[in-house]
Amino acid sequence: MIRAEGITKYYGAGKNRFPVLKEISLSVEEGDFTVILGASGSGKSTLLNVLSGLERPEGGKICYGETDITAFSDRELTEFRKENVGFIFQQYYLLPNMNVDQNVKMGADLAGNRNYGDIIDAVGLGEKKRQYPSELSGGEQQRVSVARALAKRPRFLFLDEPTGALDEETGRQVLDYIVRLQKECGFTIVMVTHNLNIAEMAKTVIRMNSGRISDTHTNEIQKTAYEIGW
Repeated sequence: MIRAEGITKYYGAGKNRFPVLKEISLSVEEGDFTVILGASGSGKSTLLNVLSGLERPEGGKICYGETDITAFSDRELTEFRKENVGFIFQQYYLLPNMNVDQNVKMGADLAGNRNYGDIIDAVGLGEKKRQYPSELSGGEQQRVSVARALAKRPRFLFLDEPTGALDEETGRQVLDYIVRLQKECGFTIVMVTHNLNIAEMAKTVIRMNSGRISDTHTNEIQKTAYEIGW
């Protein structure tokens, strides 16, 4: 379980310092699929970054089970992310001097995963393993970043607008694969999205407004990627 207690986060300095997260408390059950919704500027991406250990909060604590990651040193926090956490962002963050296979292998090597080729095939890039990011479309680059994160075999997968650069067909394909792999491997998903339809796939939906959680509810029925609107 991920548990956040009284999380506060500020950006800026002096007179320009302002709160982005205001005393946020929440929990995410192990193996859950949680979606965080909110308007631009609501703090949802910052919350994702803080929950995942990419950023530190100014106040409060974040626990994975009984482990308080806010008490970690920078080195310990980096090691924790390396061993447990996968990320998929709207920006691709691919290494331009590495081809598709090599970019995905980077994630796979962190987990000693030698069978990562199946993941490349599953996201529809089996015939483009030797191509470089500059030779791929935006949607194809996003699929590489998805494959790299999943090849790491994370316990916790954090996604920030993962379908933002994908067309409908590819977006549904990628979401469907992520959910199917989650059921197979049991990892926890926390996703930020502006697409209200994707929230219908989640078990838990958290809505944010002005740095606070305004609503949390559970979907009794979780739709598949091919059942939701787009």
